[in-house]
Amino acid sequence: MDIVIGAGATGLGYGLFSPNDYQIIESDSEIGGYCKTIKQDGFVWDYSGHFFHFRLPEMEKFICECIDSETLLKCRKHTQIKYKDRYIDFPFQKNIHQLSKQELIECLYDLFCNEYETYRNFQEMLYCKFGKGIAEKFLIPYNEKLYACNLNKLDTDAMGRFFPYADIKDIIANFRNSDSKSYNDHFTYPRGGAIEYIQSLKHRIPDNKVKLNEKVIAIDIHRKIVKTTKEEIGYDNLISTIPFPKLLQLCNIPYDPSIYSWNKVLVFNLGFDSKGADTRNNWVYFPDKGTSFYRIGYYDNIFQTNRMSLYVELGFDKDADIDVEKWYETVIEDLKSSGIIDGQNVISRHHVIMDPAYVHITKDSIENVKALKQQLKNHHIYSIGRYGSWTYCSIEDGLIEAQSLSQNINK
Repeated sequence: MDIVIGAGATGLGYGLFSPNDYQIIESDSEIGGYCKTIKQDGFVWDYSGHFFHFRLPEMEKFICECIDSETLLKCRKHTQIKYKDRYIDFPFQKNIHQLSKQELIECLYDLFCNEYETYRNFQEMLYCKFGKGIAEKFLIPYNEKLYACNLNKLDTDAMGRFFPYADIKDIIANFRNSDSKSYNDHFTYPRGGAIEYIQSLKHRIPDNKVKLNEKVIAIDIHRKIVKTTKEEIGYDNLISTIPFPKLLQLCNIPYDPSIYSWNKVLVFNLGFDSKGADTRNNWVYFPDKGTSFYRIGYYDNIFQTNRMSLYVELGFDKDADIDVEKWYETVIEDLKSSGIIDGQNVISRHHVIMDPAYVHITKDSIENVKALKQQLKNHHIYSIGRYGSWTYCSIEDGLIEAQSLSQNINK
């Protein structure tokens, strides 16, 4: 018997991939993890922006198998950056020619006369690869708002393949022949929200294989028993998708908590009584430290509806005490001052605090996760997914990891 902790995409995917008997245990009353959808007052919102960027056609086919193809929107991404008084195409580093002449000169000078030659952390990497101008105008302030920490704490490759690198040749070439392609140049989105992906997976899983409202409270790694709020269950293999430090606590495995840090993200989903001025962007980045949010997204521009529908994201330290109503008032004022709201009225709202949201990937966390994962493996315990592997990855990556684990366990 394989016990799977967590009924998000990765956990459900493991159940589907595994030839073994299995049981999925979920502490929440619903499946999906962070991939849940709210349908309220005619608006469709996710917990946050979940726009699937499939790399593997076979994985897209797998996850969309039980979704009506007529309800799947195939979208070409359009994103920009609100920089001072103008909008700059994303990624910033490939579109500096859209800045004022003076700022373009600053960025070019720092690109070609860069005093940074080596780097040891994420912030130094930004200076070294892009120069002071690009780093300080966008890359550093935006990512500081996102991660809610000093970037010199993060590993040089903290964002992996998701970071839009560009060398000097790319940047100069883009001045004339615009090419802002990235890993998520196209995305797929169901009209019913991201929960449709989860329901597509669950449709192939018998109801008795998923236990809801049942929380794991302890794991006996020697007797191979999971203790929940309702029962004790023996296992042959234990697959966990919960945050890695939480798994270590449940297994009573000593670790240094200072190695593991993360941010919280407060997400406001807002529905308005009419359309806004921006009818093109899917999402927009805000590096200005004077603006509370780091990103907003337009569901109405994806669904082509006549009422503005936004998600608004704010980053916080993991220990922050978040006053939701205070931040809601600030967000509304910032939406007005940014020109997003111009006479529209909020007629529906929802919020969620994601904790953890983005994990802080550091040299120490990479090494510690690797060592403790091996220790857990010796007890037939496997930790996978974004939070289980304590990494930055997509939902598709989590499913690929689940598939690979299932194959390796059963060799």
